[in-house]
Amino acid sequence: MHDEVRNGHPSLVNDDLVRKVNERVREDRCFTISDLSLHFPQISRTLLYDIVSVSSHLGYWKVCARWVPKMLTEEHKKQRVACALTFLMRYHKEGDGMLSHIVTGDETWVSHITPESKQQSLHWKRTGSPKKKKLKQTISTRKIMCTVFWDRQGVLLVELLQQGTTINSAVYCETLKLRCAIQNKRRGMLSATILLLHDNAWPHSAAQTQDLITSFRYEQMDHPLYSPDLTPSDFHLFLHLKNFLGGK
Repeated sequence: MHDEVRNGHPSLVNDDLVRKVNERVREDRCFTISDLSLHFPQISRTLLYDIVSVSSHLGYWKVCARWVPKMLTEEHKKQRVACALTFLMRYHKEGDGMLSHIVTGDETWVSHITPESKQQSLHWKRTGSPKKKKLKQTISTRKIMCTVFWDRQGVLLVELLQQGTTINSAVYCETLKLRCAIQNKRRGMLSATILLLHDNAWPHSAAQTQDLITSFRYEQMDHPLYSPDLTPSDFHLFLHLKNFLGGK
C-alpha cells in the first residue's frame, strides 16, 4: 500500500488569524498569553506565542516601561532646548576655557554603612565551585548630609553638616562662601568670571541665596526645571562616590 500525495495537516495560521491577533494585541499591550488564549480558544497557547513572538509573524517582545523622574511639559522642553542652545553658543564663542570657570555643587546623603552592590560582589568561579551567597542589606538609618563643590580640576570644598541637621537657605549660604577654597586651590580664578551651576532646589533658589550670589558677582548658569540629568554632580561625582563607599 502507498500513501497518497498530500501537503500534510493544514496549518491553522493564516493572514486573517495573524491580523486578528495583532488587533487584539494593539487593544491591550499588557496582555498575557493566557488572556489572549481566551479570545482564540481554537489556537493553542504555544501557537499563539509563536504568532506574537519576535522570531515569528508579529515580532513583539515584552519590555518594562522606562522610568523617568518627571513627565516634562512642552514648556519644560522648550526651556531645556533654550538652555542647551545658550550653553553651546557660549562654548562656541569662548572655547574650551569656558569649562574651567564652571563651579558646580550639590548635596547628598552619606550613610554610615553603605551596602555592597551586586556588581561589586562579582567574583571568578569554576563550573564546580560553590556559589557565593549574599545577604540582602539595607542602607543604614544613620546618615549625614554632605555638600560638595568642584570644578573640572577636582574638588574645591567638602562640607559635612552636623548629625540630625539638613540643608536650608541659611546653611547653604554659609557653604557658598567658598572664596577662600577657590583662592587657595585655583590661583587667579576669582579675578575671572565664576560660572555657578546648581539645580533649582529650594535652598539654592531662595531669595537669601540669590542675594548672596549677586554680592559675590557669581554668574549663574541656567538650569531648567525637572532636569536632573543636567546636574553633573549626580552623574559624575556622587555615583562614583556611592560605589566607592559600597561595603564600607
